[in-house]
Amino acid sequence: MIKNKVNTFIISSLLFVNINSCAPKIENGYSKERGFEGNISLSGAFALYPLVVLWSEDFKKENPNVRFNISAGGAGKGIADALSGMVDIGLVSRDLHAEEIKKGAYPIHVAKDAVICTINANNPNYSLLKERGLTQSELKNIFINDKYKTWNDIDSRFTKDPVIIYTRADAAGAAETWANFFKSKQEDLKGVGIFGDPGIAQAIKDDKNAIGFNNINYVYDLKTKKVMPQIDVLPIDLNEDGRISENENFYQTIDELTDAVSNNQYPSPPSRDLSFITKDKPNNLLVKEFISFVLKKKSQSYLLENGYVPLTELLMNKELNKL
Repeated sequence: MIKNKVNTFIISSLLFVNINSCAPKIENGYSKERGFEGNISLSGAFALYPLVVLWSEDFKKENPNVRFNISAGGAGKGIADALSGMVDIGLVSRDLHAEEIKKGAYPIHVAKDAVICTINANNPNYSLLKERGLTQSELKNIFINDKYKTWNDIDSRFTKDPVIIYTRADAAGAAETWANFFKSKQEDLKGVGIFGDPGIAQAIKDDKNAIGFNNINYVYDLKTKKVMPQIDVLPIDLNEDGRISENENFYQTIDELTDAVSNNQYPSPPSRDLSFITKDKPNNLLVKEFISFVLKKKSQSYLLENGYVPLTELLMNKELNKL
């Protein structure tokens, strides 16, 4: 009886060895038999989330054995997750801090977009706000100095309705970039804290006296190319002449705005680079292949129609060389 059990164990062990020896040898997410295979995890900036979903779907068409786990939680979370090894790639929509680079954050730029000032479309001063805009200093007095309590405090022609400021509650690239427009930090921004880009957009839609800021994709409808109902862009009076002149008026459609970002009519900040970050230089073949895929002309070609500004060929090659 014992002898039979021993023989059975030996036969089973031999079968196990033979089965495993026939299995594809996967190294760093790649095998000769099945190609690229495995999981890629990404988390971070709301600004990059919709674009990464599109890229992942296209990558899976060419590499059906690859699975993605993508979550949005703000740029700060993306950086923390990447540096701690919780995800392969962090999604970042702001400049990296010196301490993050010291910890091994390795950035690869993949696109460009912008943060825009937003108001409720039913603001009692809507027509005049769209006509005159607000200057950088006036916006700073709203978001940083908390100087204006009513719209009338900004301009005597405005109503005495309260100015209700909304900002981001999470560690967000959009908030950091918007604050950087005023040479400040996210912690300096005043207002009611709201989590996430969808949350702040909804808060502005729900409050006629609201003012805030959003990433482009949460303000414009990608099908119509125009702003969504109940929310609109507050134009910036860049030359501070008290009106929005023709060369400052590029907010009617998403195409006009992305053109303005591309040719630097819209300032940087609040336009900014969007980046992937990894913990140190990536060496996993699957991760490198996905990043390379993102930096190819085909992947960059549909950025404009989705509200982003693609990299030039020179910049694509520069980022590819980082791999």
